[in-house]
Amino acid sequence: MQSLSLLKQRSGSDLPPGLVSDGWGGHREALLEVYGQVPPYQGRGRPPTQKCAQPGWQYLQMVKRREKGRGIGTETRVIYGDEQHTPAWLGQHTAYDERTNLTIRQMSGILVRKTLGFSKQRDMLKASCIGDDVVYNLARHVKTLRIEVNDEIRRWLQRSPAMAAGITDHIWTIEELLSRIPIGTNT
Repeated sequence: MQSLSLLKQRSGSDLPPGLVSDGWGGHREALLEVYGQVPPYQGRGRPPTQKCAQPGWQYLQMVKRREKGRGIGTETRVIYGDEQHTPAWLGQHTAYDERTNLTIRQMSGILVRKTLGFSKQRDMLKASCIGDDVVYNLARHVKTLRIEVNDEIRRWLQRSPAMAAGITDHIWTIEELLSRIPIGTNT
């Protein structure tokens, strides 16, 4: 809720951004608390006190379905917004299933507190996060994005998020990343 309050304060908008989350909850309540408005009093009975969602909100939940501990698929739930337009506008993609914060923290020690690698400078944190994003999207295969091919050589075609989005046709090596992507300097 604190991050949504800060976002509202910085953006100056009364309309929340489009949001996609997992099914664990808490986001709906936070959206209502920060962006919700009490409906106008109609003049009869007790005035309303509970905040309500406003027109134009778009919020999806991507819920993993499991069977015996294994992921077997996903279910998209439209919490706020039009049933047809909200999924198309926000996108239905298995990358939303990933708990991004946990994935980033597992990849980068710079975000973990009480370690020697914890970032104390905003510029260094930004540079590290950009590097981690590039590696995650181009150079790592994600198990939920693989495609079953069943040819004589292999059963699965491993894919990175960039491959699933159609940006590239292969998983990049670290050598390719370092030789093709420009790296900024302080000069």
